[in-house]
Amino acid sequence: MSTVRAATTADIPQLVDAYAWLFAPPGAKPAAWDPVVAADRLERTIAGPRSGVLVAVEGETVVGFGTTYLDIESVRFGQRCWVEDLAVDPSQRSGGIGAALLTAAREWAKANGATHLELDSSTARTDAHRFYNRHEPNSHSLNFGWETA
Repeated sequence: MSTVRAATTADIPQLVDAYAWLFAPPGAKPAAWDPVVAADRLERTIAGPRSGVLVAVEGETVVGFGTTYLDIESVRFGQRCWVEDLAVDPSQRSGGIGAALLTAAREWAKANGATHLELDSSTARTDAHRFYNRHEPNSHSLNFGWETA
């Protein structure tokens, strides 16, 4: 049985490795992916006052993770929180870990003053979409993005 908790800096090496779960098809590794930079970003996200990293662990092993970020305060909706990354070890999927992480992200958002939680998901991630839809989102949208580097 896994436990969801806030990540610590001791989790960073496992978390950096766990990003491979997001890069596997239908995902892709970003061209500029650098594990050293990722570790630094994770450390800042863990320590940040407007961000967090949640981990699902079995013993000391990370089996899932999610990152949360307070974003804009929308005139229409209030404080928004994003789940930027949400991933579960492929060998552990369909066992409730993703649901526990999504629930914990919603709780983190509420505890940090957010009125709503959002996430983006590539159109290629149809399995993930089935998972998200089972959790009855209040809305769906289409996101467009451009790299600036």
